[in-house]
Amino acid sequence: MQIIRDPDALSEALAALREGGGTIAFVPTMGALHAGHMTLVAEARRRADHVVASIFVNPTQFGPSEDLATYPRREATDAAMLEQEGCAILWAPDVATMYPDGPAATVRAAAIGNVLDGAARPGHFDGVATVVARLFDQVRPDIALFGEKDYQQLAVIRAMVCDLALPVEIIGVPTQRDVDGLALSSRNAYLSEEERLAARILPRALGEAAQAISGGAPVEEALDRARTRLAEAGFDPIDYVELRDAETLAPIIALDRPARLLAAAKLGRTRLIDNLPVEPRQTS
Repeated sequence: MQIIRDPDALSEALAALREGGGTIAFVPTMGALHAGHMTLVAEARRRADHVVASIFVNPTQFGPSEDLATYPRREATDAAMLEQEGCAILWAPDVATMYPDGPAATVRAAAIGNVLDGAARPGHFDGVATVVARLFDQVRPDIALFGEKDYQQLAVIRAMVCDLALPVEIIGVPTQRDVDGLALSSRNAYLSEEERLAARILPRALGEAAQAISGGAPVEEALDRARTRLAEAGFDPIDYVELRDAETLAPIIALDRPARLLAAAKLGRTRLIDNLPVEPRQTS
């Protein structure tokens, strides 16, 4: 696997991969890789001839009081994991390479990025859309893969690709979970042992709510029950527990179309997010 930090060297290496019609799948990350990321790489390898991954901790998607300075960075370990999984190139630019003139031009995430996490973290999805657009321009992949754990991010990227008519297919890969159900996340490392035990309530509360809604229970009643479960487990604040349209993320008050149940809440100093699909009952 080549580790590349220079844009010209990246262009040369990509051209070599494309010789003879080779296809490229792209997995953008911020590093601190875990089994969920490796699932993305494995799926990318199944779908294309070559896999390119990136590691870049993007400053424009962090708010002033967020964890940019302490976000885990372990490139050597990450690179070894990517190489073992069959990645051809690791693109690892620095901030000056990604933003040579500073973040002078920004891709706006628009309405789909202003709700849920966008409301709790103003400007976050503008930063995500901006860096992903730049990465797509640098790598020019045929397909790009993102985990459904960050479901709103996936929705924002799909909308951006559609609006800008970018020639890349976006693939969502189901959330990978630990044996106790907690979604795999780089930020799980922040949890204390006691908090890690309490964190299991998040997927359980969402699962109970999703099952209730699918079974015909009133949506708001099921959501309130999930919020109560989280509060009793020590989550504070609870940013949101919402049922949204699976494509547009518009609010849903009755389950009449494919939906997504999304939640974000803080446990100690760690903010956790999770989501589950909720499908309307089939009628004969």
